[in-house]
Amino acid sequence: MNTAVMWFRRDLRLSDNPALLDAVSAGDGKVLGVFVVDPLLWKRSGDPRREHLATSLRALSKSMGGRLVIRSGDPATVIPKLADDIGATSVHISADYAPYGQTRDSEVEASLKCPLIKTGSPYAIAPGRIFTQQDRPYQVFTPYFRAWLEHGWRQPVDAPSNVQWIKADSEDLPHGTIEGAGEDAAREHWLTYLDDVAEYDDVRDRPDLDSTSRMSIPLKYGEIHPRTMLADLARKRSQGADSYRRELAWREFCADLLARHPQAAWKPLRPEFDKMQYDEPGDQLTAWQQGLTGYPIVDAGMRQLAAEGFMHNRVRMVVASFLVKDLHVHWKYGARWFMQSLYDGDLASNSLNWQWVAGCGADASPYFRIFNPTTQGLKFDPKGEYVRRWIPELRHLDGKRAHEGSADGYPEPIVDHAEARREALRRYDAIKA
Repeated sequence: MNTAVMWFRRDLRLSDNPALLDAVSAGDGKVLGVFVVDPLLWKRSGDPRREHLATSLRALSKSMGGRLVIRSGDPATVIPKLADDIGATSVHISADYAPYGQTRDSEVEASLKCPLIKTGSPYAIAPGRIFTQQDRPYQVFTPYFRAWLEHGWRQPVDAPSNVQWIKADSEDLPHGTIEGAGEDAAREHWLTYLDDVAEYDDVRDRPDLDSTSRMSIPLKYGEIHPRTMLADLARKRSQGADSYRRELAWREFCADLLARHPQAAWKPLRPEFDKMQYDEPGDQLTAWQQGLTGYPIVDAGMRQLAAEGFMHNRVRMVVASFLVKDLHVHWKYGARWFMQSLYDGDLASNSLNWQWVAGCGADASPYFRIFNPTTQGLKFDPKGEYVRRWIPELRHLDGKRAHEGSADGYPEPIVDHAEARREALRRYDAIKA
């Protein structure tokens, strides 16, 4: 009698889950589905990620007839013991390419008496699959993107229809009360957004319109697979759909970089930036975190982050540039704050995007590209609606006057942007010498 364990991680769904299909086949339909609450990862996650995960697990268990097994502890101990207890003939997972995930899975595999079978990944094309004609990994996104499109991906697969979920002792599900988590919610949200994807290229940089898909959140937890999204996008003929597909490729480019350079989570990919002079984080970092810098677009973004666990992507670039190049604080402090604060905190995307802004990544924005926060606000929030939404002190200012930031109860700018820009460029010149 064969019995399989399906160890869910970043694939909290039943449809388009190749690892689950393999588990059903290997177990002759009999599968124990388990999620391990790893104390190390739980501790590193901020409240938003913990809350979303908890709610998503409840949705997954409901779709399994309440049979999802929850265990807490070191997976290298928990998974082998569970497999032994039920006499499992195989354990199935989607491959994890993050630094910790690879180490953890190796330890679990070494402790198991049955095979650990990896099928699929959280990506349309797994890291390490795409190489240049010289058989080297890509360091620049645009040629990677062309190769990514040429490589292609498999079509999504249906959820299994013949699963017999095995009962086992389970801990209580973590408590989560947010709305919109889980596979069904992710699919419904995505299909609704598809109706407007043609406009994506035109409105993607406008935080005042609140028109982004926010699909980075269900992608983070694997409530939907990018192949499902790509299959839907293939039926849409528009510049917006093409641009959205490019953003999915950027996510996979970041994952590919981190898989090959695990140190990139917190260290610059460009070694010369190890010599960059940064200021010690202090009161200015705190002001940035609290949305009290005196620059309205920056403060609006940081307050949105605090209130929603989310920030518009254009504003993420602006607030990151401000921290690194106006306040001269190392990007790792911003990356850590984002990981603690975001619902969609993904190590690869977060760290490599921060490196892009800081100019120290593989395919980075040039360091001398320093966002002027006032200019960015006027360009992408031209009527000041985003600023007024998040900064009540400025709601009495009409139109673009909200970007002037002058009002009782609102702080004066903590730095002069022009002077801060000159200092940033001086420090950059010093590491080039």
